[in-house]
Amino acid sequence: MRIGLFGGTFDPPHAAHRAACLLAMRRLGLDRVWWLVTPGNPLKNTGGLAPLPERMTAARALAHHPRIDVTDFEAKLGSHYTFQTISYLTRRCPGVRFVWIMGADNLRSFHRWQRWREIAGLVPIVVIDRLGPSLYAAATAAGRAFAHARLPETAANALPERKPPAWIYLHGLKSPLSSTALRAKRALQDG
Repeated sequence: MRIGLFGGTFDPPHAAHRAACLLAMRRLGLDRVWWLVTPGNPLKNTGGLAPLPERMTAARALAHHPRIDVTDFEAKLGSHYTFQTISYLTRRCPGVRFVWIMGADNLRSFHRWQRWREIAGLVPIVVIDRLGPSLYAAATAAGRAFAHARLPETAANALPERKPPAWIYLHGLKSPLSSTALRAKRALQDG
């Protein structure tokens, strides 16, 4: 079983989240993608974060795909960090080939994530291009630290079987959508 893990606050979820997962599913030959709707992001101010049940409902409505599962697994696990979540899943599901899915904008701050080097040592990573961040994503601290582990895009289907660290940068999605921008727009409309 090949499963993509796609974490985030999904506040709000948007079409680019779904499109990124469908791109990864197709190019990597994933059987499923699990959206890990997190209770909060330790690197962001979560003061105005919509309640988890609302975000779960919105994410399920948007995902609407038979192979995308929207979960509040991290809240149930009591996990606040991606490393904790991935460590738990890889221990509990030894036969599953997990792949972490992230947007190019997250690669920019990946070096700030708790135990980021160890995350890259647990599962292969697929980075999905984004409008703007794609231009400099590979030049980030994490991109440079794992330059030796970057595979060509043509090897995408083999990524889930690769021993980490291994990562691929997938082109093809140039959506300008951003949860941050959508929250700002919502705040202006509500204000």
